[in-house]
Amino acid sequence: MYQIAPSILSANFAKLGEEVDNVLASGADIVHFDVMDNHYVPNLTIGPLVCDTLRAHGVTAPIDVHLMVKPVDRIIPDFAKAGATYITFHPEASEHVDRTIGLIKESGCKAGLVFNPATPLDILEYMLPKLDMVLLMSVNPGFGGQKFIPYTLDKARKVRAMIDAGGYNCRLEIDGGVGPANIREVAAAGVDTFVAGSAIFGARKATDKHQFDTVLAAMRAELAKV
Repeated sequence: MYQIAPSILSANFAKLGEEVDNVLASGADIVHFDVMDNHYVPNLTIGPLVCDTLRAHGVTAPIDVHLMVKPVDRIIPDFAKAGATYITFHPEASEHVDRTIGLIKESGCKAGLVFNPATPLDILEYMLPKLDMVLLMSVNPGFGGQKFIPYTLDKARKVRAMIDAGGYNCRLEIDGGVGPANIREVAAAGVDTFVAGSAIFGARKATDKHQFDTVLAAMRAELAKV
């Protein structure tokens, strides 16, 4: 089952609760958090308090926390306590990847690994049986609004083959430059979960309560053609 995960990095932070409510009401499945530390990536965004505040606001949808921070272990329990569903991290940001995955699961969350465009997939040979999600970056992390890097599709096909060969219950997610124009091609490569920030929140119409209906419907229509 395909799932669409709007990245709140592109939302209007002055009206974040309303933005998340509206995008979920328009048919989104997952709330995607881009957590940046101005150390592992050259930007600074949001922390556990925002996650906790959205849960207190009434958001019940899964929250997918993508940690672009180094080191990662210290902040994992904070996001788990704040209501994260998935916590994903980059293997380069952990001294002991297996231990970090264990920490996520011990904290009550689903665990995932994130691979930058140029990061090899070697570690999946050992870690895939323990993962609930693999996230492939189709842009270099740190900023929204970048263009899709095409060779990510080759990586997606490789990961899909590994997941299927092992019969693993693991979602394959992609993040960066995904929208109605290319989501069908991305899905055909084996991806089942799609992060989209500017493509969705850029379609905002101030006069329309369910302002994201059109772009989400366009994405669903393309997925139906796969």
